[in-house]
Amino acid sequence: MGIIEKLEVSDTRGLPYSEQFLQNDDLLPVPKEKRQWGTWNFIAFWIADSFNINTWTIASSMIQLGLSWWQAWICVWIGYGVVAPFIVANARPGAMFHVTFPVVARTSFGVWGSLWCVFNRGAMACIWYGVQASLGGSCVFVMLRAMWPSVNNIPNHLPESAGITTKDFMSFFLFWLISLPAIWFPIHKIRHLFTLKAVVAPIAGITFFIWCIVKAHGVGPIISQPSTLHGSALGWGMVSSLMSCISNMATLVTNAPDFASRARHPSAAGLPQLLSVPLGFSIVSFLGIIVSSSSQVIYGEAIWSPIDLLNMFLDGSPSSATRFGVWFISASFIIAQLGTNISANSISAGCDLTALFPRFINIRRGGYVAAIVGLVMLPWNLLKSSNSFASYLSAYSVFLSSIAGVMITDYYVIHKGHYKVKDLYRAERDGWYYYTYGFNLRAYAAYIAGILINVVGFAGATGRTVPLAATQIYEMSFFTGFGVSALVYWSLNVFFPARGVREACMRFEEVDVSECDSSAGGKPSIDGDASSDGKSANASVYAA
Repeated sequence: MGIIEKLEVSDTRGLPYSEQFLQNDDLLPVPKEKRQWGTWNFIAFWIADSFNINTWTIASSMIQLGLSWWQAWICVWIGYGVVAPFIVANARPGAMFHVTFPVVARTSFGVWGSLWCVFNRGAMACIWYGVQASLGGSCVFVMLRAMWPSVNNIPNHLPESAGITTKDFMSFFLFWLISLPAIWFPIHKIRHLFTLKAVVAPIAGITFFIWCIVKAHGVGPIISQPSTLHGSALGWGMVSSLMSCISNMATLVTNAPDFASRARHPSAAGLPQLLSVPLGFSIVSFLGIIVSSSSQVIYGEAIWSPIDLLNMFLDGSPSSATRFGVWFISASFIIAQLGTNISANSISAGCDLTALFPRFINIRRGGYVAAIVGLVMLPWNLLKSSNSFASYLSAYSVFLSSIAGVMITDYYVIHKGHYKVKDLYRAERDGWYYYTYGFNLRAYAAYIAGILINVVGFAGATGRTVPLAATQIYEMSFFTGFGVSALVYWSLNVFFPARGVREACMRFEEVDVSECDSSAGGKPSIDGDASSDGKSANASVYAA
């Protein structure tokens, strides 16, 4: 066996050359024994995912913009409440046909055209991995300082050009290192990490909440602080604030099929996600508001970062009880950041890189590639220029919303729930998803249209002078990108229907229409298997 064969993750012998670039074990439909995510696993997942530093501080920018605390909190409720149906809608094909995002994207963008969408999301997942690891490193530093106060006195041996001190890099590297074992676990088993986080993180958050109220002898002045915005300025301030919540979830909207593909039954990825997303994120942001308000009484200014506040608790000569409390809460935040990094970035990057290099990369290897990229990209330098980074992240949500607009429209409106799973792994002209040399030009036209409507507004966000209308369109970029791409995609399919669209019946029915093996009598079977060149894929009929 040669070196190349040893590096391969799946045995692709016997497959046509083109199909070796379309499938491996992690891209094929998930077998029954790995569909282990039930209702409570999805609830625990979202409770766990909502508890992180970003969610804790998300209301800070809204209050600094001029909103009162309750207006900011309403924006959080509305923002996450609005984005939850998009998550559920895009998760549905993954839950029904047990395939991940890169494979779902093939149905609308084509077997080869989907690779740009996959690369787009995978690259950003790697960048975000490094950013979240950098935040996790600050949690490690506070935990170590609570245990050994002398950690704060470690001299710096790095040059100023490094952009980081020795003690901060040590903390970052330790967080990066302890994250590596979690990447090893497959998706159907990593759910236990989210269950652990769903128990530990809320306990720590509530403890921190009560501790700060007691320490401040009240909830602080932010609760009584009125809004400084009025009229249309208040309206657009609230729109901008709730859109920041939606944009924050753009990645999880697109990668929803990754986790849904492991669902025991489709309903597990439906109502539980619809309810737990707004509930979890709203509760965590409320804790952040009250803790920060209390900190204003304690220190004379509002400290929005929970890690900065915990670090300040260690200044002077803290008691043993204070040090233990800081240690417990910071350790819980480490688990929180680890869980968020695995769910939103490591697994996403792993699934995407699997689709880009299926012969040599599976989800596990892809996760480790993301970890390496997150280390060598020096993420702390991105966080130093937070305004520019935030602008580019908001632009990134425009790309993802346009992709989601095409994907959701294709599933519910164009193909009406009809899948041909066998053709998802074939690059032949008669396949449903081959379109034009593997690219669906209708999807790309819609995708570009969804981006173009926001281009002028994005220029304004980077400091250029643009019309007010363009700025307001860009402030609603998720909806404008999603809406325009969905409308254009629907229109093009009405006038220029593809093969699969012409063959699909008019009634919405979630069904795999792949040809089944002879044992199925030529008809789709319930929970049966359809053979495709020696590789199995689900060929089941599902009730609408």
